[in-house]
Amino acid sequence: MSKATRNRTRNARERIAAQQAAARKAEQRRRLLIVGGSIGLVIVIVVGFIVIKSLTKPAKNLGSGHLPTAVARNITGVPASTLAKIGTGPLPASGLPLKTISDTPLTSAGKPEMLYISAEFCPYCAAMRWSMAVAMSRFGTFGPFTGIHSSSTDVYPNTPTLTFVNQKYSSPYFTFTSIEHQKVNHALLQPVTKAQQALWSKYDTTNGSTGYPFIDFGNKTIITGPLFVPSVLHGLTWAQVASQLKNPNSPVAQNVNGAANYITASICKMTGNKPGSVCTAGPIPAIEAKI
Repeated sequence: MSKATRNRTRNARERIAAQQAAARKAEQRRRLLIVGGSIGLVIVIVVGFIVIKSLTKPAKNLGSGHLPTAVARNITGVPASTLAKIGTGPLPASGLPLKTISDTPLTSAGKPEMLYISAEFCPYCAAMRWSMAVAMSRFGTFGPFTGIHSSSTDVYPNTPTLTFVNQKYSSPYFTFTSIEHQKVNHALLQPVTKAQQALWSKYDTTNGSTGYPFIDFGNKTIITGPLFVPSVLHGLTWAQVASQLKNPNSPVAQNVNGAANYITASICKMTGNKPGSVCTAGPIPAIEAKI
């Protein structure tokens, strides 16, 4: 084989080898693109599922917890001067779900009984518990508070509030009976007795069913709904609500304490205006005269 022929053969082999190497590299790039594209498509699909799931999953409830002593003090220590200055606040003068009834006196342990039936999921109950705690603190002593939030899927979702499940309360003037009937998830929490159900059905049946909250003040006065709209509490923490209760210019204080004064007047009517230090202080006598 001549030298020229050998050179041409070598050059041809080199070209073929180069072409084959280029082909292999092209194939590798093609495969990488296919794999990369597949991975990218998978990533897009996975992200899509995550986004869809995040959009369709139920809203998260914000949970519960024991309230610090400082927060509890703000709830139970609203000054009488603040309550007097607020009066009934922005609450309407008429049309509230509060009325006087005439029935056999409701008593427990030898004292007038304040019967409370509520539900932890209920946003309207959430609003009323703040007012109840402020008012009842004027007549007795609470144990530690537990904070919860109303249902995340109801109106006024995640309204910050208290729960009265196993709540300790003592007063020389009346007995507080608390029934948190349903949990935040609507499961049964505390059942009512036949006697409690009878009162509830007698005085708080709308369209054939009972509602929350229901408060019976010794069978003298009843409250069958919220006295103010829970929206005023939206987005606040327990500590933020409690810290505003002493400020008479705060919308939170005006609504919560305005309702608390109605509750205070209802308790005074139940206890025969005892103690006088509370029941004769403004604006309680004027409110009591209206209910």
